[in-house]
Amino acid sequence: MADDDLATLRAADRPTPDGTPLPATAPTADDDRPAPTTPRWLHGVVIAGLVLAALNLRPAITSLGALMEEVRAGLGMSGTVAGLLTSVPALCFAAFGIAAPRLARRLGPGAVVCAGMAAIAVGVAVRPFAGGTAGFLTASALALAGIAVSNILLPVVIKSWFPDRVGPMTGIYSMAMALGTSLAAATAVPLTAAVGGWQPGLAIWAALAVAAVLPWALVLRRRAAPASGAATRAEGRPIRIATSPTAWSLAVFFGLQATAAYITMGWMPQIFRDAGVSAGTAGLLLAVTMALGVPLSFVLPRVATRMRHQGPLAAGLGLCGLAGYTGLWLAPASGAWLWAFLMGVSNCAFPLALTMIGMRATSAAGVVKLSAFAQSVGYLISIPGPLLVGALYQHSGGWGLPIALMASLMVPQIAVGVLAGRDRRIEDET
Repeated sequence: MADDDLATLRAADRPTPDGTPLPATAPTADDDRPAPTTPRWLHGVVIAGLVLAALNLRPAITSLGALMEEVRAGLGMSGTVAGLLTSVPALCFAAFGIAAPRLARRLGPGAVVCAGMAAIAVGVAVRPFAGGTAGFLTASALALAGIAVSNILLPVVIKSWFPDRVGPMTGIYSMAMALGTSLAAATAVPLTAAVGGWQPGLAIWAALAVAAVLPWALVLRRRAAPASGAATRAEGRPIRIATSPTAWSLAVFFGLQATAAYITMGWMPQIFRDAGVSAGTAGLLLAVTMALGVPLSFVLPRVATRMRHQGPLAAGLGLCGLAGYTGLWLAPASGAWLWAFLMGVSNCAFPLALTMIGMRATSAAGVVKLSAFAQSVGYLISIPGPLLVGALYQHSGGWGLPIALMASLMVPQIAVGVLAGRDRRIEDET
């Protein structure tokens, strides 16, 4: 991919002397840039679009996890294929996320997010009825592709439309994402019972994605772009993202926090159950861990943007994770609620990573490159973690080695988080 392909974000706007944006070239049919002035109400539409899009970034995954036993039985899916299915999201996020910058440059971020929501809607609606494992996987990949490009570009939309409110808007976005994750995990089984089977129980989540298409379609219809031309103006020189130490630090930090999150979601209930905790209580403990992300994801980005160096926040979250894993190793049952709380706090490294993506670049063009690089590389890093934990558990016959691995990964996460939190900009480094 050429550097100059990614150095611009859909033909940057040039500000006129009075500060209003003026298109650098004549708009094309699929250009989402506006007229020189943007109506104020449209910012409200963009906020609604951000919230609805964020709500859709995980239900396609967590609703499937809750119904995996029914899906396996219904499709005759082998255990090996089911295990592969749990690794598909990270693979798709990494693979399809790489395409997001080029798509944003050609079509505009709003158009790509709108298309991403449509892809989620179609993939989620079709996959239960696709007829067989191959069709189910293909439709799932379509939905995950929509999630992948939206993952990359929503921080770019925030930087472009709300350059002076990156922290609060990232907080709203992160909170909505955490809410969507928890909502799907908590309601997938009751909804399935209510609608009469796992197929409509999975397909019903397409309605949420359809709702998310509407505000983005309105934004595109208005050919709207951010009110601030300076916020979306591309840099005059290419950004060689792979030469930036901050970009690499942020990518590794993103990958390690994703590893911890996937391990927690996939294995924490089993750790508690093997320690003698009932299945129902183990589920509640996971729900507490995930639910903590809703309020903390709203608060943490606001705090982060008021600090020049976000390293102390990264270190604090990592230390919470270390304490939680230590407790799991020493007394998993007797201190279960405390360990679940600590790991829930630690998992909020995700909104911190999103916030730092918006803060470590000067322009929207820089944010789109940094977001694509950090998330694509990060999701690749996260793939082996849950698989390795499962292998260690199977071969050792206990949780000592897996928990030691989880705790040891917190040390480099703290180190790269401190590096990524420094007050640097990738444009200055490249």
